[in-house]
Amino acid sequence: MANPISTALSGAALLPRALRLLTRRPGLLALGALPPLITSLLLGALFVLLAFNVMDVADALTGFADSWSASLAEALRYVVAGAVLVAAAALMVLAFSTITLALGSPVYDRIGEQTEELAGAAPAVHEEPLRVSLPRTVRQSVALVLLSVLLALPVFLVGLVPVVGTVLGAVASACVGGWLITTEMVGGALERRGRVRLSDRWALMRRNRARCLGFGIPVFLLLSMPLVAIAVFPVASAAGTLLARELAEEAGRPALSGAGGR
Repeated sequence: MANPISTALSGAALLPRALRLLTRRPGLLALGALPPLITSLLLGALFVLLAFNVMDVADALTGFADSWSASLAEALRYVVAGAVLVAAAALMVLAFSTITLALGSPVYDRIGEQTEELAGAAPAVHEEPLRVSLPRTVRQSVALVLLSVLLALPVFLVGLVPVVGTVLGAVASACVGGWLITTEMVGGALERRGRVRLSDRWALMRRNRARCLGFGIPVFLLLSMPLVAIAVFPVASAAGTLLARELAEEAGRPALSGAGGR
C-alpha cells in the first residue's frame, strides 16, 4: 500500500515539474497570467467596495438589535461586519479559480494541450460541438461556485470553535479549497479524454485522495496570495493536466462518458 505522505508529496511535485515544462514555452506563462490578473482586479474591487460599505451590511443584518443598548448593538455590528469580511474573503479565494478558468478558457485549453505535447503521448482529443460543451461548462462552473458557497459557511463556523478553531478552520479551508481547485484544474485534460462530468472527475480523484490533496492544498494556499496567484495560475493549470494524465492512466482505461450530465 502506498505511503500517503509520499503520495501527497508526489502531487505537490507536479508544480515544479509543470514549471520546468512551461519554461520551454515562455509565451504561455505570460499569456496564462492575464486571466488571473483580470480576476484579481475584479474581485479586489468588489472586496474594497464591500469593505467601504460593510457597516451598512451589518446594520441591515442586525436590525433586531435596534432596541438594545447603543454600546451592545454597536459591538454586535462590528462582530458581524468582521464575519462578513472574513466570509467574503474565503468565498473569493474558493471562487477565484472557477472565475479565472471561465474567463481564460481558451488560454488554459491551449496551455493544457501544450503540456500534453511536452509531456509526451498526448491523447486523441474528444471532440464535441460548442453547443454541447459550452452549456455543460457553464453548468459545472455555476455548480462549483454554489458548492463553494455552501461549504464556506461550515468552514467559517469551524473557525469559531474556541481555542482550536483557528487551526481547525484553516485546515478545513485548505482541504475543501484544495479539493475543489483540483476538481477544476484536472477538468480540461479529463474532458480531452472523454470524461466530461463532475462525477467522472470525482470518481478518479477518490481513487487517489492523497495525491489530489497533495496537489490541491499547495495550489489553494498559493492562489490565496493575490500577487502570487497571478504567476502561479498558469503553472497550476499545467500541473493539473499532469495530474489528470496520471489519474486517467491509473484508472486503467480511457473510458468515454456521456456528453450530457453535470
